Amino acid sequence: MASRLNPYISFDGDARPAMEFYKEVFGGTLALNTFGEAGAPGTPEADQIMHGMLETPSGFTLMGADTPPGMEYTPGGNFSVSLSGDDESELRGYWEKLSAGGTVSVPLEKQMWGDVFGMCTDRFGIPWMVNIGPAQH
Repeated sequence: MASRLNPYISFDGDARPAMEFYKEVFGGTLALNTFGEAGAPGTPEADQIMHGMLETPSGFTLMGADTPPGMEYTPGGNFSVSLSGDDESELRGYWEKLSAGGTVSVPLEKQMWGDVFGMCTDRFGIPWMVNIGPAQH
């Protein structure tokens, strides 16, 4: 397998609904493994997600997990997950789903550099940037 770079998002106990939400947004195959399945049955975090991976038909891979016991959860940080391309209908569809129930900081609209761009934070507190460029011929 070739090397790849993909986001890995930490959650504070809501990794399962967040990853299921992203599956609704992007489609694809979602695999979820709990702490209980990984050797911690009977613990308070047994049903929390130790590792989740979503692989989509568009070739995206998004990973996420609940913060393990003993580690500090640090929400947000200084990052955004960025989606970009020239398939306007696909990217607008992602935008509509990601921004629903979240907060829009920059509306998805034409910007001074010519692309359509927007920024939002989804209902799980994850920041997203969407950039729609001109169609490549």
